[in-house]
Amino acid sequence: MMGAYATLSHRALCATMAHMMKDTNPQRTYHYYDLLMALFVTVLLISNLLSSAKIIDLKAALGPIALVFDAGTLVFPVSYIFGDVLTEVYGYRRSRRVIWAGFGANALLALFVWITAVLPGESGWAGDVGQDAYDSVLGGINGLIVASLIAYFLGEFSNSYVMARMKVWTGGRWLWSRTIGSTLVGQAVDTTVFMLVATALGVFSTDILLSLIVTNYILKVGFEAALTPITYRIVNQLKRIEHEDYYDRDTDFNPFRLGV
Repeated sequence: MMGAYATLSHRALCATMAHMMKDTNPQRTYHYYDLLMALFVTVLLISNLLSSAKIIDLKAALGPIALVFDAGTLVFPVSYIFGDVLTEVYGYRRSRRVIWAGFGANALLALFVWITAVLPGESGWAGDVGQDAYDSVLGGINGLIVASLIAYFLGEFSNSYVMARMKVWTGGRWLWSRTIGSTLVGQAVDTTVFMLVATALGVFSTDILLSLIVTNYILKVGFEAALTPITYRIVNQLKRIEHEDYYDRDTDFNPFRLGV
């Protein structure tokens, strides 16, 4: 009788622990989740503005390929670091919400840049700056954002999916393999799609298309790989503070679902 009672108690304890380990409260609050979302969206908007503003030429080459890249590359890789941190700590579902927040913010940026362009300018502004100057810097941003939205959607979800799946496959070990592996996939998709669509829309010249793809990819992947020690520190701190280390074992990876 005592043995049967002990067996039942053991089963009940195991069931209770399993229940506690599940994400039973998907709406629970975190200390830094909202902050990371805000920083992620900010980086995306800055990246699109810089991409429209300037093309940088390092005056160097990788064989026949000139090292030329849009200025948005200076900051855009940070969004993938945020994406990795969000998926690693909070899981794919909460990362998905952040990705959609960035998508909406980019769409709003394009809308208001276009509205500003079509509204008449004040005479003093027209004389000192002028519509041509506005169009030359920001006129291409709508094309950039169309390209960015398509590439961003495909690249970010590829990155987050690979990150989440690799965490389960590796049992949470070798974080570096997940951050770099997911970036290799996500940035390949993002960079290639972005440059092809933006070039097709007339934002970039076809003469520098290959240089832009290769240089951007190398810089973005290299940037994230170099910052791996910092990513480790942030991830470990967040897991400790948030008491969260999510594993996407039973997650629905449908990118069009907004709920957690």
